[in-house]
Amino acid sequence: MARLTIMSLASRVNLDSDANSASPYAERVLFYAFLLLLFWLPLPLGSNRPWAWSIMELASFTLVIALLWVCRPSLEKRLRPHLFPITLFCLFVLWVGVQYLPLPAALVKLLSPDSYRLFASSGSGVAPWLTLSVDPVQTKISFYKSLSYLCLFISCLLVVTSPSRARAVLVCFLVAGTWQALYGSVEALSGSSRSLVFELPVKSIATGSFVYRNHYANYLLLCLAMSIGLLVSSLETRQLPSAKAWLRSTITTLLSNKALVRISLAIMVIGLVMSRSRMGNAAFFVAMTVTGLLGLCLIKNRTRGLTYLIVSMVVIDTFILSAWFGLSKIQDRLLQTSLQHESRDEVIRDAVPMLGDFGGSGAGMGSFYGLFPGYKGESVRLFYDHVHNDYLQFMIEAGIPATLLLMVLVSFCAYSALQAMYLRHNSTMKGVAFGSVMAITGMAIHMTVDFPLQASANAAYYVVILAMAQVSLHTKTGMRRRRGKTARQ
Repeated sequence: MARLTIMSLASRVNLDSDANSASPYAERVLFYAFLLLLFWLPLPLGSNRPWAWSIMELASFTLVIALLWVCRPSLEKRLRPHLFPITLFCLFVLWVGVQYLPLPAALVKLLSPDSYRLFASSGSGVAPWLTLSVDPVQTKISFYKSLSYLCLFISCLLVVTSPSRARAVLVCFLVAGTWQALYGSVEALSGSSRSLVFELPVKSIATGSFVYRNHYANYLLLCLAMSIGLLVSSLETRQLPSAKAWLRSTITTLLSNKALVRISLAIMVIGLVMSRSRMGNAAFFVAMTVTGLLGLCLIKNRTRGLTYLIVSMVVIDTFILSAWFGLSKIQDRLLQTSLQHESRDEVIRDAVPMLGDFGGSGAGMGSFYGLFPGYKGESVRLFYDHVHNDYLQFMIEAGIPATLLLMVLVSFCAYSALQAMYLRHNSTMKGVAFGSVMAITGMAIHMTVDFPLQASANAAYYVVILAMAQVSLHTKTGMRRRRGKTARQ
């Protein structure tokens, strides 16, 4: 019987290193540093405080510089398949940098007449040099954040060079998500009025180490998606000839580490439900169902295991575990929601005119909260620092062209993962692709009514998942003999 410990999953992973690396040992150390950074990011309030995201930036900058140096003999070979998404990402980060750089006032007036108008109406006259951003300080902060996300994206592409390393990253998602779900659920059920670490108010709603429950729910959604990918990668890949063989395989699964993965998934679902996040839960179950159907259509030589997995996740988690831990309360929140009690619709309505004014070059990343009071109507009485729609906020702050760059980047990575689900023979790569598609789908849904990408930990995890989607298609897994010919798995 296998040792019942999640860490035994990681201990079985052989962390291969590239033969062309200048220092396999140094690269291996940097890979562990990458995993440690992933685990750390959600712990300090979702890295959504200046001191916390400063640690993220310093760590990601140091990590990518070290990797570029260590991997320099094989750098071109490793990054060549990913030049298109890296270029798109670099262009977006470059544009955010341009937004806060001083430019000639005439050029600002040409590119963004409304930004020029706001500076002109400030009462201090028009300076010879202005910025496209109406809040250059916040845009500068957003630039360094965006640059750190780019570094994480490149770092993931450089260190995940084998199926064993890809599997280790999936295990990291599993361990980090399970820890957050356990901590959030226990804290919510403990009856304590203050959190153990940061002395924040604690309610009966699970938030883990996050402050905002929807950020916590989105984080668990991402971890659940990649953890389900881990389980998919370990499913039986051959057709079982008889019921006896199927029963033997089922018993083996129950006594193996797969059972631990399944238990961890159940714990994360409990944490997700206890967050009482309506769209977080809806996005998870819709993404799981949609990705499951895509998997049944795209994955070749599939067995009944994938079908059983999807059905069990929906039936067991939804109708048994969730019923004990508050699914009915989420249903009550959905039924009780009304336009009289929710002002998010009014915020979006009042923010749309901002898109007409700043949709071209953007008002500057991070500038929404300072700009919105000049646009909101009398029906919006609360202070909103975000639109509750990441698509709209990105178009207002970065501009429509820059937002389209990001959309193309995400679409390209999602397409790579779909290709991997269809083309790859390696079970780990198929699992990584499955989890990536599910995470991208869930995030696309959640972003329509909330702002999950405004939390640094969530944005960083999402960027890593986009990189893993690329890894699932392009990482070589060795050679095998097939019908007298050599084929790549």
